[in-house]
Amino acid sequence: MGEDRRLVAVVALAQGMAAAHGSREAWRAAAVGACRALGGSFAALSVWERELGRLKVLVNVGELAEGEEEFPEDESYPVHQFAEITEFLHEQWAGGGEPDAWVETAEGPAAGRRPGYCHQRVAALRRRGRGCCVVAPIVLHGRAWGELYVARPAGEPVFERADADFATVLAAVVAAGIAQTERLEEARRLAFTDALTGLANRRAVDVHLEQSIERHRRDGAVVSLVVCDLNGLKRVNDTHGHAAGDRLLERFGSVLSLCGAMLPGALAARLGGDEFCLLAVGPPADQVVKAAGELCRRAAELELGDGVACGVASTEDPIGPVRSARRLFRLADAAQYRAKAERATRPVVAGRAGPDDPVVRLADEPSQETDGERRRFRGRHAP
Repeated sequence: MGEDRRLVAVVALAQGMAAAHGSREAWRAAAVGACRALGGSFAALSVWERELGRLKVLVNVGELAEGEEEFPEDESYPVHQFAEITEFLHEQWAGGGEPDAWVETAEGPAAGRRPGYCHQRVAALRRRGRGCCVVAPIVLHGRAWGELYVARPAGEPVFERADADFATVLAAVVAAGIAQTERLEEARRLAFTDALTGLANRRAVDVHLEQSIERHRRDGAVVSLVVCDLNGLKRVNDTHGHAAGDRLLERFGSVLSLCGAMLPGALAARLGGDEFCLLAVGPPADQVVKAAGELCRRAAELELGDGVACGVASTEDPIGPVRSARRLFRLADAAQYRAKAERATRPVVAGRAGPDDPVVRLADEPSQETDGERRRFRGRHAP
């Protein structure tokens, strides 16, 4: 391969990883790009899980052998069988050297293969009908992260020393792409996570609720929202200090998460201040109300605070058509307001009260929202 073609291959690999949405796409782009760049028929990307002492395969691409999967659930190999990854870190780099790739063949030692390594790779090549492979350590933040593996079938030209050198360059590009992906995912995580409780935040709820209502409109999925207000937070802050108030918020967040686990796939979130919510898609409304009741019970048992005011709105209840996320939020919020006004120890459920209930009126007459209601909603739930 000429220098120009190799440069094009490096650029294509980098661009492929940069365009990926999430780790899995980035892993696949790395393996596909390296496989093409080195003229291989198969490639894999593996991570060194130090705490488990193993190399875990993240992705396989190209011509897969029997038993291989593109994204394997649990394909891993003990590091003691493939000790090069640790030897490169502790021996080769200790004297100031740089990590470089090496070649294995189904026939034994090949160009660029350092002495003293185990031969499990040779056996694996033979077992899977491959003739040779090039293995390149991936270094991230100054530590061995994993490896890039590219193979060719039996009968094809064997990788040479120049291919191993090029694989070292590709591994460096892959490392940069992985680092960038990790930074972006961390930024996304922070953007959708409440820093104090570790729950989802309002932005995450907005996104998920919009998607959930779209699913409800499309296929009738039951969407339920529990909105709750933690009672007594101001008193705790004024009496015991804000550190105690933060502990109360964290403790309630744990309780919310625990009760949310009663609803498969439910999203537990802190909307801001003393307001929290649970968003469930799929479970019946009665199951959601039961979980909300358990939340009220557990909140009342917390050492600090005065329990929780809890409102529920579900598309399965008689609340009229729900065509927008905002409307379901308003219904749950109005139910929560009533629970707070009545000092209710159980959840108030939109659509399940008497004919004079303002929550039912809100459901039946969505266009009759008063200026006061509109200001209240915007003040409490503006992004």
